[in-house]
Amino acid sequence: MSELTENNNTLENATVPNLRDQVLAAIKTVYDPEIPVDVYELGLIYEINVYPINNVHILMTLTSPSCPSAEAIPVEIEERIKEIEGINEVKVEITFDPPYSQDMMSEAARLELGFM
Repeated sequence: MSELTENNNTLENATVPNLRDQVLAAIKTVYDPEIPVDVYELGLIYEINVYPINNVHILMTLTSPSCPSAEAIPVEIEERIKEIEGINEVKVEITFDPPYSQDMMSEAARLELGFM
């Protein structure tokens, strides 16, 4: 019996990173409408948490508090994540602490935008 339990725990632990990878892939399909780079590469995503019952919490920021897409981007992220099979609840939380800066962009984003 302990062998079965051990195998089930291994299987559960193995699916968590896979689900997190799926969440990350979904996030990378969301773009700031004014910038041709996805929100992850822009550095807008601070945290991705996938909890054991497949609830997801995203902590993110925007390029500025007055971002014209402030309402649309978090909703789009939530919708894309909810499309993943097995996801229960999704919460996208906006914070401005720390404030966004271009230093948060990935190297790929800086290259794409001509900052390198």
